[in-house]
Amino acid sequence: MLYAILCYAHEETVFAWSKEEEAAVMEKLQAVQAPLAASGKLGPVGRLMPTTAATTVRKGKTEPLVIDGPFAETKEALLGFYVVDFETLDEAVAFSRELSAVNPGSSSYEIRPFYVFRPGETRS
Repeated sequence: MLYAILCYAHEETVFAWSKEEEAAVMEKLQAVQAPLAASGKLGPVGRLMPTTAATTVRKGKTEPLVIDGPFAETKEALLGFYVVDFETLDEAVAFSRELSAVNPGSSSYEIRPFYVFRPGETRS
């Protein structure tokens, strides 16, 4: 089963890291990711730009509205994601705990089963 692991944190803190702090955090995260990558279970990993770079298209009464910024204002923002292939939810939880242990500051990881849809293909 594929799982999306959504990474939330205080973006003001994360985007204020020095280059050295950023490199140290990324090195620790990559060490957690390495066994999954080696086993072929780690799919795409993405880091999002700050919410100030976001554009939202919101359904309006007559036509969609295009607005700067994220859909909702929150203290923690979605900053990135992992797509991983695990047999069980427990494995996804264990991986998320490892990520949390090496990620400084306040962060949370939301885990959701993930389905890949490709145009023209049916899911069985």
